[in-house]
Amino acid sequence: MADEWPKIRSRHTIPISPWMDVLAREVEFTPGAKPEIYHAVSQLDYLAIVAVTPDGRIPIVRQYRPAIEDFTWELPAGLLERGEEPAAASARELLEETGYPALAVHSLGLPASPCTGRLNNRVHSFFVQTGERVAGFVPEPGLTVALKSPSELSALIKSGGFIQQLHLGALLLAELGSFLTLPK
Repeated sequence: MADEWPKIRSRHTIPISPWMDVLAREVEFTPGAKPEIYHAVSQLDYLAIVAVTPDGRIPIVRQYRPAIEDFTWELPAGLLERGEEPAAASARELLEETGYPALAVHSLGLPASPCTGRLNNRVHSFFVQTGERVAGFVPEPGLTVALKSPSELSALIKSGGFIQQLHLGALLLAELGSFLTLPK
């Protein structure tokens, strides 16, 4: 293994906020080559939750995203807290964002990379069968919850109203795992 290339010659972490760091890596691609510096954003792992309510609808959330300066429709999601188990975290996030408790949580596979070119974290995707919404649930300020049938969600995706690529990937994984069928 010691003879394999490229080699990381140094790593430097630059704290930016409680939610992210920038990593600078000095990479030597071949023996004796001048090392090149590459940057990546370091964040906690993501969660993406494809849930289905007892009546067969899929909860989605609308919220303002400063990164794109617009509102988006997305799956319930969040960040995995340090030391938290991903499946338990997905149940927690689903309840916090939508008011739906998890009855069964199914992994949609191994964690994936959200962007191999610039991010060093992973995304954990889950399919969740929910119970009925908890009584008196009130969404967080600025968050709107909607329930969509599979055909309504497909129409929203096709119209460009659901653009979060990581969540489109989670929906594909749910379909490949036979947890969900989205009409064409």
